[in-house]
Order: sequence, then C-alpha cells, then structure tokens
Amino acid sequence: MGKLVTILNETGMHARPASNFVKVANSFKSDINIEFNGKASNAKSIMNLLSLGLKKGDQINITANGEDAQAAVDALVDLVNSKFGEE
Repeated sequence: MGKLVTILNETGMHARPASNFVKVANSFKSDINIEFNGKASNAKSIMNLLSLGLKKGDQINITANGEDAQAAVDALVDLVNSKFGEE
C-alpha cells in the first residue's frame, strides 16, 4: 500500500512538519515508510525524516503495511497536501 505525494510547503520538511508527520504516523499500528531517491526511511522516526532533507517539489512515496495501512497512508498524504498546516 503506497501513494506518491509532492512536498508543497515552501520550507520543505524541517523540524516542525517532520514532528507533525511522526506524530500522525505513530498514531497508527502499521509499519510506515517514506521512499525518496531509492531509499526507504522509517516514517515514525524524526531523525530518519530529517536526514532525507526533503524540499519543496520533492516527490515521496508513503507506504504502509499492516491492519490500518490505508488509513495511515491517507492521513499522511492529507497532512503533506495541507502543507503540514503551515501555510
């Protein structure tokens, strides 16, 4: 289960959006990853997300595996599409 989404906010995924992303990801039981540039990172770890250095316009694939995978992917895609509530 996965979905491609583009980072839309001007500042990319810095500490505040990454923190929000991790908070939402951790509210689900499924294993959740972000795939970017051929690398998969645990979406429940703020350090992993920040290490990706995601900027505006970067495309990521949010994947999940588990009992609530669809809901997890949908919630995280909505968060990214909302520009993490920043703008």
